[in-house]
Amino acid sequence: MTENLADDPRITAIGLLFEVHAGLSARFATQLEEQGLSAVEFEVLMRLRRSPSHQLRMTDLAAQAALSTSGATRVVDRMVRDGLLYRRACPTDRRSSYAVLTQVGQQRLDETLPRHLRLIEHWFTGQLDPAELTAFLDTLRRLRDAVHPGATAGSDDTVTQGS
Repeated sequence: MTENLADDPRITAIGLLFEVHAGLSARFATQLEEQGLSAVEFEVLMRLRRSPSHQLRMTDLAAQAALSTSGATRVVDRMVRDGLLYRRACPTDRRSSYAVLTQVGQQRLDETLPRHLRLIEHWFTGQLDPAELTAFLDTLRRLRDAVHPGATAGSDDTVTQGS
């Protein structure tokens, strides 16, 4: 008798993860668009806000945000044009530059976060009791580190662990 591989709990686990991600992404995208940000722009702002001196080397930002180098360049160029970021040359490597959060970018993030946090609480963290949330965060970090080891590249881990 052959086992029905489609009923494997591993398929169920990854399917549920994708469904949760899609549902949360859709809810968050609508709210972020109302604030004038795309999901990737919000992620860039958050990563820079949570990084030392509110800056990251472009290569580290690309790694953290799971973007290609050219994708990070396009996003940062657009955000520089909008006044949310600026670029700073790396003093030790002429080939590198930093993306740096501006006051305008910080203000946009400050305006966006209260509503975003309410949505996170309503649709995600509020569904878990404190012990479940702590265990879930530990599990997510372990999974993230396994599949995306560059996710905290260039950052102080005590600042970015929760990203």
